[in-house]
Amino acid sequence: MIAPVALITGGERGIGRGIAETLLRRGYRVLIAGVDEQAAEEALPDLKQLGEVHFCKCDVGRPDPVRSCIEWIRENWGRLDGLVCNAAHADPARKPIGEVSLDEWQEVIRTNLTGAFLCAQAAAPLLGETNGAIVLIASSRAYQSEPNTFAYSATKGGIVALTHSLAISLGPKVRANAIAPGWIQNEDYDQLRDIDHAQHPVGRVGTPHDIATLCAFLLSPDAGFITGQDFVADGGMTRKMIYAY
Repeated sequence: MIAPVALITGGERGIGRGIAETLLRRGYRVLIAGVDEQAAEEALPDLKQLGEVHFCKCDVGRPDPVRSCIEWIRENWGRLDGLVCNAAHADPARKPIGEVSLDEWQEVIRTNLTGAFLCAQAAAPLLGETNGAIVLIASSRAYQSEPNTFAYSATKGGIVALTHSLAISLGPKVRANAIAPGWIQNEDYDQLRDIDHAQHPVGRVGTPHDIATLCAFLLSPDAGFITGQDFVADGGMTRKMIYAY
């Protein structure tokens, strides 16, 4: 049986690394595309114990590096079964609207939203050959916001819309779905407070594993009747009415 292949952007740390670990355990060959070479160097020894994985330095907001990653996959593995668009500026600049520069706005848009489009555009032909799938990582901020997170929230709402556009445009050969994580703690989980966990109807803050297992399902044939959807994985926080007493 030929091992499936996945490309994960921003897979060198955080949620992306959790997805890489899960897919490797499930028999995928994985190419991680990202800009944090130090994080990749730290992650790769552990990831390589799980399966075949490589790192490609790639600024997803620029077409040439994205095409180079896809060409590497074509030349070395000859197929692509899954694309995970996870790369993003994770920490939105919390500035009043009058203090946000156009360059700051455009940089977030370029990486978070344009990057996902460029990756899907470059990967579509290979994914079409395998009846593959795309998973885009959105955020619960597509539906609710903290103050002064304009560009980040806008990109995550854009990811949700891009997802259903890809599903309609690339189907039936390629499926596309999104995951909108809520509070996902990448490290220092044991330092969270009881009140942090209590905010969640499920009773705890999320982990990368929570997103990774959902991603693996959406990439798999078991999700073959699911496309164009956004799955909010937030422990129920966006459904909880909050009152101050």
